[in-house]
Amino acid sequence: MPDPESRPMTDGPRADSDAHSDAHSDAHSDAHSDTHSDAQAGPPPHLPELQWIVDALDDKRAVDIRTLDLSGLSASVDAFVIATAESQPQIQALEDAVRETMKAHDRPPRGIEAPSSRWVLMDYGGVVVHLMSSEAREFYDLEGLWADAEPIAIEPG
Repeated sequence: MPDPESRPMTDGPRADSDAHSDAHSDAHSDAHSDTHSDAQAGPPPHLPELQWIVDALDDKRAVDIRTLDLSGLSASVDAFVIATAESQPQIQALEDAVRETMKAHDRPPRGIEAPSSRWVLMDYGGVVVHLMSSEAREFYDLEGLWADAEPIAIEPG
């Protein structure tokens, strides 16, 4: 009898009724994939929040504002907003504008992190805002890292 410890980690324990479990799993997967594809056909998640954030960034002259739909790619984040600031004071102004706009809509951030004076990350739950210098944006290439994410077309209002 093989030692259970010698099995590869990817081989999980199997139920005695393998056929029943596999059929149930296949039916569940099919139902889930139908539901998931229907969800993608609707409006992007957090659309009002995304619009408020894009408007706030545009008001402070952020450069190259992009919104990405991560809902099908990430279990914890539905969308990114990425914007470039042309100076460190502008990064601060963009952060303040987003914070005030979201506060006005009763949406406090879960957290705000500034890894450096070149990048501020604002966590609003399903929406994460990245405010970056052009050098940081080019170096970290979030759009390239999340290349499978669909862009969300949001025009400043």
